Amino acid sequence: MTETFDHIVIGGGSAGSVATSRLVEGGGGRILLLEAGQHHRHPLLDMPPGVFKLLKNGSEFFKTHLSEPQDHLGGRRVEIPQGNVLGGGSSVNGQAYVRGRPSDYDEWHSILRGNNDTISWTWEDLLPHFKRLEGNQTFNDELHGIDGKLIVSDPGYIDDMARWFVQALQAQGEPFNPDFNGPSQRGVGYFQFAYSRGQRISAAYAFLDPLANDRNLDIRLRAEVQKILIENGKAVGVTYRDKTGTHEVRTDGEVILSAGALVTPKLLMLSGIGPEAELKNHGIDVVQDLPGVGQNLIDHPDVSVVARANGPHGYYGQDRGWNLLRNGLELKLFRRGRVTSTGLEAACFVNPADPGAPPTHEAYCIPIMYLDEQTLTRIGDGHGVSIQTVLLKPRSVGEVRLASADPTDMPRVSPNFLKDEADMDAMVTGLRFFHKTMKTRPLADRISEIIAPLDLSDQGLRDHCRRVVKTNYLPWAPQRWARTGMPWQFSMPG
Repeated sequence: MTETFDHIVIGGGSAGSVATSRLVEGGGGRILLLEAGQHHRHPLLDMPPGVFKLLKNGSEFFKTHLSEPQDHLGGRRVEIPQGNVLGGGSSVNGQAYVRGRPSDYDEWHSILRGNNDTISWTWEDLLPHFKRLEGNQTFNDELHGIDGKLIVSDPGYIDDMARWFVQALQAQGEPFNPDFNGPSQRGVGYFQFAYSRGQRISAAYAFLDPLANDRNLDIRLRAEVQKILIENGKAVGVTYRDKTGTHEVRTDGEVILSAGALVTPKLLMLSGIGPEAELKNHGIDVVQDLPGVGQNLIDHPDVSVVARANGPHGYYGQDRGWNLLRNGLELKLFRRGRVTSTGLEAACFVNPADPGAPPTHEAYCIPIMYLDEQTLTRIGDGHGVSIQTVLLKPRSVGEVRLASADPTDMPRVSPNFLKDEADMDAMVTGLRFFHKTMKTRPLADRISEIIAPLDLSDQGLRDHCRRVVKTNYLPWAPQRWARTGMPWQFSMPG
């Protein structure tokens, strides 16, 4: 007998966890949440830096997409890891809590309002929701909430390298900013994080765990959705596969698709919703020709400036031997110390070309030498620091296409990092700015040499970008779907 639910949520990431919680608590009836990944409870996921051990060594908690060869990057194929776990990215990310500028959400509203005039994405309308979700341990004002389930805390540990980075940026003229989610984003300072005394507070912990005993919620893990069932223009159910086989479940209400920026378009196309030519190429019956599905993929390109330290500064070697034992005990006994940090305590939002204008670049201070594995193999191990330079509003857009009609095949992803010349120019400007940061006191006093990039000519910096540009782990797609009159509900990637 086919099971029927009042609502079916596909994807238990950040957005899916919140949507599920709201449906259950709002009396939405019987809710089924289908998550393709693993359970979120794991010691290395719970402690802030533990996730990087899993990311480096490969694990079941990630699903890594390998891009199509990028011609403009010399044929490089770029890895894009995505969370394969309940809580999605919030269970495997760096935990920094940054909401974006009000203008970002107003722009989303401008893009999306053609789909449904009754839904508003403006900052004015979204702020109350942010405040309701937030349980901030420091701020309580018109921009922050203190009663929400998502605990937001100040860093439990700040490395000296991070402090010197903050001071160097101030010496370059950037103001200290105590709150990147405050009245202004510009400046340099320290992130707040989604954790509590060293314990990661993912969306799964915050919004799903409190419902563990609720009889109206059924969470099924390692359940990979293969297709949305559509009858007479309405989504009525899904088919999914787990270790026991293929199953069909149906709904009298909505199918809420929240599978992330890479899998959501894949599922839409497998279900017959997408560009007609793409669907027919794979023998998929066309339910609705929507050319925008799989298009407009955007991710923040990330390129690092890396330097070697002149002493035992930063986090190098803190995950082995006596240091590992000491740091672990400090966390276990006192809930403090290095293990309460993901390693990216300090950051800045700047506009290198016009300091008084809205920020165009974000940069993180990482107190290790952090670059691609091939480059680090050449330069060797040791203490150091990296400044990850990120474009906030890249112009380059990519796409997601089907590899085949087989649901088990990964989608074909082309992020097109820095393909637009304006993005490459902006990244070159940013790298020069943060190269100066490395040479500015007090950070400069702790650096023996800058090891990448070495050639600061336009061509040298461009070559460096092509060699090492990578994902900042935040792919999303502001889809411009045509209005169809069909009762789909799409959650923005979280």
